[in-house]
Amino acid sequence: MGVSKSAILAAVLTVSLAGCATAPPKNPENLCEIFREHRDWYFAAKEVRERWGVPIHVPMSMMYQESSFKADALPPRDYLLGFIPWGRVSSAYGYSQAKTMTWDDYVRETDNSGADRDDFDDAIDFMGWFIFKTQKLNKVSKWDAYGQYLNYHEGWGGYKRKSYKKKGWLVKVARKVDNRAKRYSSQLKSCEADLDKSWLWRLLFG
Repeated sequence: MGVSKSAILAAVLTVSLAGCATAPPKNPENLCEIFREHRDWYFAAKEVRERWGVPIHVPMSMMYQESSFKADALPPRDYLLGFIPWGRVSSAYGYSQAKTMTWDDYVRETDNSGADRDDFDDAIDFMGWFIFKTQKLNKVSKWDAYGQYLNYHEGWGGYKRKSYKKKGWLVKVARKVDNRAKRYSSQLKSCEADLDKSWLWRLLFG
């Protein structure tokens, strides 16, 4: 039996819409614009704030730095002898660039066996979990984007050993993340009331 034209069109539209839903935001420098474009991201970020006590602007700033909000982001390639492709420099993947081992710890501790690194909701929940644990293990405030990013990059043990002090470039990146987080925080204050409007209000008037 042949496939109808309408079925083919529906399949194409579904794929197109799915692609649009996971596309990076058009204006990643403005948190309000990010959440207006991806309303579901805002509600996922709110859930992380409620679950882990993590301010929205911190993981969002870190995620921008890590993946530019690309669902399937991968780390750079590694090269043997400087020119032969030899896998990736790490196992990091997805929105949060979570490494496989750390992601597995998150899945085990949260009992979230269906979590995927290329799913925004799961990725930002992972980051909330990591930030929460960073505060517990290394006493770094959840609002301290600078210190949180250094932990995220170096790991809890690396941060304790102050490994970042030998990496001037990383310290600069962490400051960049911190400055972005402060901008994101200010931006969110100007639009959060609008973002919080009920689903029904947005359906009728959005």
